[in-house]
Amino acid sequence: MPKMKTHRASAKRFKRTANGGLKRHHAYTGHRFHGKTKKQRRHLRKAAMVSASDMKRIKQMLSQMH
Repeated sequence: MPKMKTHRASAKRFKRTANGGLKRHHAYTGHRFHGKTKKQRRHLRKAAMVSASDMKRIKQMLSQMH
């Protein structure tokens, strides 16, 4: 059976951490910040971790990525 290819769109959106987790960026950060509170904008700035329930699916898409 041929090798499984890396899902390139996912590879650009997720980064692996040293302990095997996955980092992601928040949604709702593209535009229209005047409708969001300062607190909301501040919290959207930093990267977040992928939730445990999504981990298996995303790791499979990134299977060929080192």
